[in-house]
Amino acid sequence: MSILSRLFGGGGKPQARDEASETYKGCRIVAAPQKAEGGHRVGALIEKEIGGEVKVHNLLRADTVGSLDEAEAFSIRKAKQVIDERGDTLFD
Repeated sequence: MSILSRLFGGGGKPQARDEASETYKGCRIVAAPQKAEGGHRVGALIEKEIGGEVKVHNLLRADTVGSLDEAEAFSIRKAKQVIDERGDTLFD
C-alpha cells in the first residue's frame, strides 16, 4: 500500500461504536477512528439535518492515537473544533 493511500484512508475501516457518539450544536458526531500502523487514525462522521435532508461530512485526519478509546475521544474533540470553525459550511 502506498504512503498516500495509507495517509488518506486507503487501508483501515472505520471502527464506529454507538457509545462513541455525541450531539453538539445540532450535529450528531460519531467517532469513527480507523486502525492504522501504530494505533488508530482520528476520524468521525458529522451529521446534521439541513432543509429536511441529512447532510454528512466524513472527517479523517492523519493524526494517530495509541488506543481506540483515546482515538474516539480525540475524534469527538476534533469534530467539535471543525464544527466551531466551519459551522454549516462544513456541509457545502
